[in-house]
Amino acid sequence: MPTTVAVYDTKPYDRESLGNAEGAAAIEWRFLEFRLGLDTAHAATGAQAVCVFVNDDAGRAVLAKLAGLGVQLLALRCTGFNSVDLLAAKELGLPVTRVPTYSPYSVAEHTIALILALNRKLHRAFNRVRELNFSLAGLEGFDLHGKTAGIFGTGKIGRIVAELMRGFGVQVLAYDPYPSKEWADQHGINYSDRETLARESDVLSLHVPLTRETRHMVCRETLELMKPSAILVNVSRGQLIDTAALIQALKYRRLGGVALDVYEEEEGVFFEDLSGQVLEDDVLARLLTFPNVLITAHQAFLTREALDDIARVTVENVRRLAAEQPFVEGTLLTM
Repeated sequence: MPTTVAVYDTKPYDRESLGNAEGAAAIEWRFLEFRLGLDTAHAATGAQAVCVFVNDDAGRAVLAKLAGLGVQLLALRCTGFNSVDLLAAKELGLPVTRVPTYSPYSVAEHTIALILALNRKLHRAFNRVRELNFSLAGLEGFDLHGKTAGIFGTGKIGRIVAELMRGFGVQVLAYDPYPSKEWADQHGINYSDRETLARESDVLSLHVPLTRETRHMVCRETLELMKPSAILVNVSRGQLIDTAALIQALKYRRLGGVALDVYEEEEGVFFEDLSGQVLEDDVLARLLTFPNVLITAHQAFLTREALDDIARVTVENVRRLAAEQPFVEGTLLTM
């Protein structure tokens, strides 16, 4: 019998990429448009595996319910796992896998796109031209060439962003608790401390996972160190930034601009079409009023290559579950 996989929070691109992956035909897919939570876990009845995304609830109570239904694998089709209670999963004997790496160029290139669009005010220009307003007033940007970019986190994505920024003739400073001096020397990049990074950067980009240590790593004190003309970019996790402090910095013009692909309270908002509804999140609504804020809805990962990588690893782990083989190396979070 084929292995049944309940896929929560399914979007059209999930159906396509998972369904077309090698080995997918041997799997019985149960695509669910709603998110995993205590009230929806029952939809996994009869499934051997559950596949979830970044905003699904995989807390202790939900995992216990899944284990009670006979689910044998929780497969994350993402890299981050802060929404999963790994201790509970271990106690329940429920294996949890993730996709530790997928095309890092997808997120890195989106970062560069955000920087360029925000700096040159392309989002505002696009809207003006559609209304036949061809005025250039208020659309001034600055040359990236000769400026300084700060890269928080030099994992695969952070390194690519740093290297791309070097291509613009930008001086790059980096911070990482585990610096790679050989890589930095090869690309003309200098490691520095966090305070110097915040103080000297014209563009500050975040590329770190969400942990207890990194939550609100950009707070009032960090923002006060930054240049009033600086651009802040976050494509990693929304909770890296204290949004209340960010709004205050924008309100009192202590920041040049902000580009976000993630948001602290994005669950229930991002990935959904709310165009015919009232936005109930007052904080997000306030952010959207600033002309120097550019927000995309967690789409940095969304390239064909990244989706193919995610589907390939996910399908292979499901296949190995059925075959009682070890999961793909580097993907298992707990047993």
